[in-house]
Amino acid sequence: MAVTLTESAATEVKKLIDSEKLGEETCLRMAIGGGGCSGMQYGLGFDQEYDPAVDARYEYHGVALVTKKKFALHLDGTTIDFQDGPMGRGFTIDNPNQPKGGGCPGCGGH
Repeated sequence: MAVTLTESAATEVKKLIDSEKLGEETCLRMAIGGGGCSGMQYGLGFDQEYDPAVDARYEYHGVALVTKKKFALHLDGTTIDFQDGPMGRGFTIDNPNQPKGGGCPGCGGH
């Protein structure tokens, strides 16, 4: 199990899919990009494409979450949530595999 989508995140994803009239085959795709000193950078977007040969697919609270299988090691234990509070509104990604702080001495990583 690599990535978990909370119920509040799934509810928000469903609202966005409905408001954009994307259709039932739409899934939430998570991607990772290199971030240098700041660590991994994540991307979330909608997709209708799913290739079981290269993608991992998870179902949470009625939402399909898709990511590349090659990201599984880096995402194992990651949780996607949705927060709506006094500090702001948006999706949060908590990855226990990503070191806290910067990755280089100048960024406070040592």
